[in-house]
Amino acid sequence: MYSKEEVRELKKEFWTNFSQQYPRKWLLYDTKIKDFSFKFYIDNKRIEVLLAIENKDLELRKIYFQKIESLKSILEEEFLNDVLFDEHFLLDNGKEISKIWVEKEHISFHDKNKWGEIYSFFYEKMNAFERFFYEYEDYIKDLETNV
Repeated sequence: MYSKEEVRELKKEFWTNFSQQYPRKWLLYDTKIKDFSFKFYIDNKRIEVLLAIENKDLELRKIYFQKIESLKSILEEEFLNDVLFDEHFLLDNGKEISKIWVEKEHISFHDKNKWGEIYSFFYEKMNAFERFFYEYEDYIKDLETNV
C-alpha cells in the first residue's frame, strides 16, 4: 500500500515520463467550447481517454452530446471502435456530466511495468479523439445546426 505522498510522487513520475515519451501539446481543454474537454484518466484499476461535456446548462450539454452521438458510427468506424457513450454520467462527487470515452480495465499505474502499455493506449486513443474532433469541429461548435 502506498502513502498519499508516495502516490503523489508516483503520479508525478508517471506524467513526467509520459510527457517525455510523447512530447506534444494535447488538445485537452483548448477546444474553444466552454466545459467541453478531453482528459486522460488513470487509477489503480483502469485507464480512460475521455471527452467530458460538463456544461451547467443542461440543454447546451444535451446538444453537444447529441451532436457527438449523431457522429457515433463515424467515430466508431474511423477513429475509436470501442467508444462508450453516457449522456447522464454521475461523477463520484455527485455531479452529472455527459461522457464519451474509451477504457482499458484491470490495469494500474502502480505497476511501472505497465506504463509503456498505458502510454501507448493514451497516445493512440487521444490522438484518434483529437483527429475526430478536428475533422468535425465546425459541426460540433455550430449551435445553429441541430442534430
